[in-house]
Amino acid sequence: MKIFITMVAWAALLLSSEAERQPNVVLIMADDLGYRDLGCYGHPVIKTPVLDGMAGRGIRLTDFHSGATVCTPSRMALLTGAYPTRLGWTQGVVGYKMGTHDGMSPKALTVAEIFRSAGYVTGISGKWHIGDQEDTNPNAQGFDSAYYLTMSNNQTKKVWRDGKVVEDPFENRLLSEKFTTEARRFIREQGEKPFFLYLPFTAPHFPVQAHPEWKGKSEFGRYGDVVEELDTRVGEVFKELKDAGIEEETIVVFGSDNGPNPGEEASSLPYRGEKWSALEGGTRVPCLVTWPGKIPSGRVLPGLSSAMDLLPTLCEACGIDWKKLSNDQPKIDGMSLWQSWLGKGEHPRTELLYWHGLDAEPQAIRVGDWKLFFDRRHALEGSGTKRATKDQNEALKKYREGIKKDEVNPPMLFQVSDDAGETIDLSLKFPGKVAALRERAEVLMREMKRDGILPLSKSAK
Repeated sequence: MKIFITMVAWAALLLSSEAERQPNVVLIMADDLGYRDLGCYGHPVIKTPVLDGMAGRGIRLTDFHSGATVCTPSRMALLTGAYPTRLGWTQGVVGYKMGTHDGMSPKALTVAEIFRSAGYVTGISGKWHIGDQEDTNPNAQGFDSAYYLTMSNNQTKKVWRDGKVVEDPFENRLLSEKFTTEARRFIREQGEKPFFLYLPFTAPHFPVQAHPEWKGKSEFGRYGDVVEELDTRVGEVFKELKDAGIEEETIVVFGSDNGPNPGEEASSLPYRGEKWSALEGGTRVPCLVTWPGKIPSGRVLPGLSSAMDLLPTLCEACGIDWKKLSNDQPKIDGMSLWQSWLGKGEHPRTELLYWHGLDAEPQAIRVGDWKLFFDRRHALEGSGTKRATKDQNEALKKYREGIKKDEVNPPMLFQVSDDAGETIDLSLKFPGKVAALRERAEVLMREMKRDGILPLSKSAK
């Protein structure tokens, strides 16, 4: 009888342990990937079967926005859940408009620090781009294992591992392969330990150079070659999870850090705009999420979402109370979307501020489907380029012709659900809506300044 009770108790303990096991997290980030650059988002030529399959097995977000319009602030927002202006960002990226050695405040609490405090092993393999000094490198910001570039692949030729250079120069066309190999090694080494893996690829950021095994394979030229390789590399990560027997215990998120780079063949259609721009195409990017058996498969989630939301969402999914650790952190602007991802309750986010990549003052605000540009000039960016269709350019031409450099530029109001190209100005028709959105933006900015701003790290040069 005693043996039977012991066996029952042991079985109950095992069941309890199984029920309480925290999932692993793999957060994958492409660089400059446009909204329509995947098959599941409508690209007619580029083949992305792995990511299309991910959309079929999980959820596909269609109104998901990166944390900013360019690399450095978007990664700050992603890793902290806060608007980058709360962290002292004012313009540009590390190495361009920002100092080469400037970086995110070491006082900022990152998602890696939160997960590590909860017992996770944390790792990064890819592009960092938010600081390279002792207090701003990945190891100082919560990552146990770090294999990375300090800046974009057009700004540096060095690969680092845990604060030391391990390759100089690197071969750009091989970076996706190397980042994936490192990510797979990290997964294999963890065994039963829960882990948080951040995999920020440099692809398809310029210079766009195809891996030798992918060169000339895509029907969409060199850019297609690079994106199709990226798709395959994501598939290799899934295979590693499956081989380790932990695919069903792992949340995988795939996104992009901002919209298409000017001059590249990426596509943000039907949205207008690109990287550096507060237009929808500058921040609206693909986002896919899977967790087999937990997140419903084949769902499309149209609610307004931001990369800032990933920190609180992933924490809730993993049973981590991040608020206990955030006493010195500026207010978190992210909102947990976990219940929304599960198809339960109302989607929480209803508003979002937009910044231009060269200005830390907001250029626009979204509240629901309404978007207000405070200065008409910002709303007219992207016209006359391949980021706008012929019809969109024609609709915008009359606005551009009517603006003089020395005149005050009134706001422009769009209803993005009916006007993806942001071409139909409704400001004169709905002056009350203009006033309400402007007032809301002012309230948010006053709150931001009241809550305090963390200074950027400016380490000794």
